[in-house]
Amino acid sequence: MTPNPRPQPLSTLTLRFRIGYGNAIGEDARMNTQTHPIAISTMSKRILPRFLPVLLAAVPLLLAGCNQSADTEQSSTPKLLQVAERGDVSALDALLRRNRDANVRDSCQWTALMKAANNGHLEVAKRLLAAGATVDAADKGGYTALLLAAGNNHVDVVKLLLDNGAAIDAQEQTQGYSPLIWAAQRGNTDTVKLLLARGADTTLPDFQGHDAAWHAQELGHADVAALLAPAAPSAQPAAGS
Repeated sequence: MTPNPRPQPLSTLTLRFRIGYGNAIGEDARMNTQTHPIAISTMSKRILPRFLPVLLAAVPLLLAGCNQSADTEQSSTPKLLQVAERGDVSALDALLRRNRDANVRDSCQWTALMKAANNGHLEVAKRLLAAGATVDAADKGGYTALLLAAGNNHVDVVKLLLDNGAAIDAQEQTQGYSPLIWAAQRGNTDTVKLLLARGADTTLPDFQGHDAAWHAQELGHADVAALLAPAAPSAQPAAGS
């Protein structure tokens, strides 16, 4: 399963997700609805390196609160989304020749373009946009393709989406993160540089009132924090000099 009640910000180093009797991390269906905070700092040092990438990859779907179990995902997901997620260009071309609708959605309201962006499949994203995919389509949690690409540091896909008119300051609706905030929080230096060059709003706060610089500092991404630090005012010449 791919990425992404309102959870605690990831900047607190706390992941809030549903615990139940499912057989996969992030599984939502058939689980009880009790939500438990699990502090990363208390996890075993042996377990955390193995599972943190999986948890981070699942964040957008978890935040969107989408109920899609591992057992039903393949059967219910349109084929166009499946091949986009895999990055299978040949299969995608064949599907688009038979059905020109590039905006089909799954039960979580993900589109094929979101799947391609989330996984960094540049050529798939290009074909979908050429076939009429809506660049700013959003899922149940307000995530767009640009938010997903920025959060995963897929710089080429971020550039492609921006070139095709993606809203650079779009905010998802679970925490209020923008593409810049997501990139800053994940330490995605190259994506942050690109977003800044394209005019992303560095002052835009999330729902907790924190901007991208705060997230970078909170998670120890010094390089990103330096990029986001406000420029020092230039020295003014003394009067009469």
